[in-house]
Amino acid sequence: MPADAADAVVRQWCAAGVAGLDAARAEIDALNVYPVPDGDTGTNLVLTMRAAAAALTPAGTGPGGAATELAAMAAGALVGARGNSGVILSSLLRGLAEVFGPGCAAESPGGGAALSPGGGAALLAAGLARAVELGYAAVAVPVEGTMLTVARAAAAGAADPAGTEPLAVAARAAAVAARAALRHTPEQLPVLARAGVVDAGGAGLCVLLDALAAVTAHGAPSARDGAGHPTERAVVAGPGPAASFVADRPPYAYEVQYLLDAEPAAVPALRAALAGLGDSLVISGTGHLWSVHVHVDDVGAAIEAGLTAGRPRQVSVARFADPPGTCPQHLGDPAGRVARTVLVLAPDAGLEQLFTAAGALVVPAGGPLGRPPPSAGELVAVIRASGAAEVVVLAGDGPARAAAAATAASARAAGLTVALLPTRSPMQGLAALAVHDPQRRFEEDVVAMTAAAGATRVGAVTVATEAAQTSAGVCAAGDVLALLDGDVVLLAADLRTAACGLLERLLLGGGELVTMVAGPGAPVGLTGELAAYVASRWPGVETTVHAGGQPDCPLLLGVE
Repeated sequence: MPADAADAVVRQWCAAGVAGLDAARAEIDALNVYPVPDGDTGTNLVLTMRAAAAALTPAGTGPGGAATELAAMAAGALVGARGNSGVILSSLLRGLAEVFGPGCAAESPGGGAALSPGGGAALLAAGLARAVELGYAAVAVPVEGTMLTVARAAAAGAADPAGTEPLAVAARAAAVAARAALRHTPEQLPVLARAGVVDAGGAGLCVLLDALAAVTAHGAPSARDGAGHPTERAVVAGPGPAASFVADRPPYAYEVQYLLDAEPAAVPALRAALAGLGDSLVISGTGHLWSVHVHVDDVGAAIEAGLTAGRPRQVSVARFADPPGTCPQHLGDPAGRVARTVLVLAPDAGLEQLFTAAGALVVPAGGPLGRPPPSAGELVAVIRASGAAEVVVLAGDGPARAAAAATAASARAAGLTVALLPTRSPMQGLAALAVHDPQRRFEEDVVAMTAAAGATRVGAVTVATEAAQTSAGVCAAGDVLALLDGDVVLLAADLRTAACGLLERLLLGGGELVTMVAGPGAPVGLTGELAAYVASRWPGVETTVHAGGQPDCPLLLGVE
């Protein structure tokens, strides 16, 4: 079978999987009592598979083939993984992609028949086996009676037919074996038995395997094949219906998840550090990109561990419901107000003024003539002088980031309550400060600030000082560069053209507020012209303009 036919099978499976999970989402959410009864496993799996589908190239525009499309699905799922189940799913897809990689039977001349209804089953069995291997490796403490158990049963089922059998036979065998394993999950995990349900992640995996079986058998699934009903034959009789089940309270209060740019050698130490902070730890990835998920009480320490290992991004923090009968414990005066501050290392005087006006405790990141950033001891002394018992440290890039991380560690050792927020740009720091509320619980304030920083897309416009190769092409000295999240995306002859092109990219995914910080190099009237441009192109988007002192960057942009 030619590669484009194998390509079609993968695309059909991806589409059917998304449709099936979407249809079964509420049912899967209702099953979710482990590891935390937060009722979002179905939603997380749908969002992860949508990210996998979005990563596929439009039909006919890429090189095609099963290997290419499965690799794209795995990469998309890794970047868009949501929750514990989503990160595990990204590992399973990566296992399939590795086995179906370049040089396998599916990509060899005429070998694409391995993905046709009449093709062989051995490749699928090998792919599922590798998927299980990576899935178990991603989870710090694998537990039986979960999605991993169901995946292992599916791999064993696919291996039962002879290697010369059609793919559809192996796919159906995998789906049947997975459902049988799903029905037995309450026997392996007591919390499921007490609730009278099967494992939610395993139920979602069954939907995906049903979709694969339908695609390989029919070429395209029916609505019922694609949707599946994960509990129609799988919910077991228990001591009572799930609706009346009172789950054990989560041992940790927060779910922290982020993408991490890091060297593979840094991952074992990260895994050890996070394992010491909480549970439900899953780290999946390859090369230099990793998806990290953990449940913790100390949000700042979890993020700090990521900063030590590499560069966290797309940080998200969710708070589980407060246990009944508990009250926030505050530090501070008798009225319950918390002595809390936000520490910022500002790179220049103009930005110092902006952060000070936003309510931060601001320290210059460096003085004249390249003075190094202040030491951690100096910064802890500044914090102590402020009288704060709780501190949020905004960590930027470069030397300021290392200083912020060292300060957080020293302040924590000194008995202060500390959270370290990764902010790659001053624009993210300003967004975090905009939602800072010292009257909230410390953890809630950290969650809100982290979410605001993570939701802010950042850009910059600067001028090249010499010729260089960039991701947007070769630039000459004097060319204007537009950077999106640190990468050059556009070369232009003037600042206005570069800024308008950058705004188009920043607002492509929507936005409510554009913040502009003009440096000394910005021509008079530039920000006014850009504000008018935003108003004409995106009438519902607000614009704020500030004067900054950044010498090397005429314009900083942030979109919230």
